[in-house]
Amino acid sequence: MAIVLGVAGFSGCGKTTLITAILPLLAARGLRVSVIKHSHHAIELDVPGKDSYRHRQAGASQVMMVTAQGYAVFADTPQQLDLAAQLALLAPCDLVLLEGQKWADVAKIEVYRPALGKPALYETDPRVIAVVSDEALTAACAVLDINQADQVAEFIAAWWQQQGKQA
Repeated sequence: MAIVLGVAGFSGCGKTTLITAILPLLAARGLRVSVIKHSHHAIELDVPGKDSYRHRQAGASQVMMVTAQGYAVFADTPQQLDLAAQLALLAPCDLVLLEGQKWADVAKIEVYRPALGKPALYETDPRVIAVVSDEALTAACAVLDINQADQVAEFIAAWWQQQGKQA
């Protein structure tokens, strides 16, 4: 079973940029990593007028698009999937990074930029195991430099390895 680590922070703090920087570094360490990205916005994942969209509109509960390069599954749900249901849809991997879902009951690293004027999660959320920032901070958890992706990847890999030993 994959170990789950949240990557939390307010919009515009750099979560996606950080994740895309550390993914190849984690892969180079031999980790198979998946990402679950949460959005607060209603988005249309399929394109109106396309066959897959028409199939869903006609009543298909799921539509899978398959190409030589990959696949996508479009499915409507009556409510947002909980974390267990999200994880069940993923192929086996070593680590799942949750982008967003700052309320999730999982260990997380916070991407925090004081200049954005948003509150720091690490000050009130005991599940924050590290804060990644563009400024020097004093915190009860690890503080990592947002411009040092290798440092962040090393922290995550060491944390992942420790979690595996505890399982």
